[in-house]
Amino acid sequence: MPDRVFIGRSPAIQRLTVIAKKAAALNSTVMISGETGTGKETFARLIHGLSPRAAHPLIPVDCTALPETLFESELFGHMKGSFTGAHRDSLGYVRSAHMGTLFLDEIGELSLGLQAKLLRVLQERRVVPVGASTPQSVDVRVICATNRDLSAMVAAGTFREDLFFRLAVVPLELPPLRVRSEDIIPMAEHWLHKLAETYGSTPKELSSPVAEALLKYSWPGNIRELYNVVEHAHVLSDGPTIELRDLPPRMRAGATQPRTVSRLNLAAVERRTIIEALESCNYNRTAACRLLGVELRRLNRRIAALVIDIPSKTIARSSNSGKRRMSSGSRRVSVQTHTILEPAGHAAW
Repeated sequence: MPDRVFIGRSPAIQRLTVIAKKAAALNSTVMISGETGTGKETFARLIHGLSPRAAHPLIPVDCTALPETLFESELFGHMKGSFTGAHRDSLGYVRSAHMGTLFLDEIGELSLGLQAKLLRVLQERRVVPVGASTPQSVDVRVICATNRDLSAMVAAGTFREDLFFRLAVVPLELPPLRVRSEDIIPMAEHWLHKLAETYGSTPKELSSPVAEALLKYSWPGNIRELYNVVEHAHVLSDGPTIELRDLPPRMRAGATQPRTVSRLNLAAVERRTIIEALESCNYNRTAACRLLGVELRRLNRRIAALVIDIPSKTIARSSNSGKRRMSSGSRRVSVQTHTILEPAGHAAW
């Protein structure tokens, strides 16, 4: 697993390092958005590690795994004997994070009923364990993360507006790897050094064709996929240098077989381009707009005109997400030609 640090020299990451330090010093709730694999939990741990709460735990909660029937018990805790199977008292996630940070991952997956219960706790900073009658005060800092467009969900009525504004005090959007290509090679080299440390070997180097292939690839799985590719290449490489043959087949094919257009049909080319952009962004329309350099309204018109099918289970982002403003002044540790932002005491991603 990659280590819990953010590496980069891209302007986007430099701005995020500034926000990380400012947000860490305060107790404000932080909402981190971004595609799957962009490092949202890593960034949450980074903020926690830079904060005055670093000596206390960060408790991660996977909201996709919270069943309706056990939500209150798992989040707020329960008393022994309060229900069948409650053989002992349980603190629950919220009280376990007392004096520390509660990290709510994939917050957009909670049902409206569970959102209402969570909102009350955030407003009152008190919980009532299942089987108890007396509320208990808690001191927690909340950081949440989502790969969904919560503002669009609010407009659609699937996410509570009052909870959204309670969570989005300090909104941060992590950019996908494909728009921060300056960081790809530094990250790959960093992880090659970490893998060498782990296995007690000499760090391997990237050949020029491999570096070119990494830069050309679209990285639909973002940072998580990059790390897996680096580890794959490290394992398969027989020498001191990573070669094209050491990369996964999908990347070798992309590096050696340039795409061609068999028929110069303008509509067909446009349709194929839009489909490729949508596929590379997991059908996130807002991200596809940034990739194509067009406005969401125009993209929607072209999708309709060119009869492009969108998978029914895909949740596309609206144009309401907006741009996040960021300022300057972060703690940075210079490593070779890139920047690593990391809290003290964290070594595993």
